[in-house]
Amino acid sequence: MRFEVAKAKKYAGKDYDFVAMFDCLHDMGDPVGAATHVRRSLKEDGHWMIVEPFANDALADNLNPVGRIYYAASTLLCTPCSRAQEVGLCLGAQAGEARLRTVVTSGGFTRFRRATETPFNLVFEARP
Repeated sequence: MRFEVAKAKKYAGKDYDFVAMFDCLHDMGDPVGAATHVRRSLKEDGHWMIVEPFANDALADNLNPVGRIYYAASTLLCTPCSRAQEVGLCLGAQAGEARLRTVVTSGGFTRFRRATETPFNLVFEARP
């Protein structure tokens, strides 16, 4: 086993069975580009696990204690981080399942589902 540092759109290797991303897709300037690269790096029967902050699709549904903290973090950290990178899509910490589905399917995945959730995170599975 070895560890390497690489950009989400440029890590080496292919034919992976499993790729995982933890609390980072919403911070990327080009999450669609990252999704496209993950798709190219997976085997045809591979899995991509995406862990993201818990967010509902509608603003009103996120106005709870956890959502308020995530909106604050998004304003001060997530959104500026994305804006500072190429493309600057700015998903933010409250992207919601529908927006994440659009990003993932735009990257070439045909199957996307919420695998599980906690009060703080959503866990998705994407398949080619």
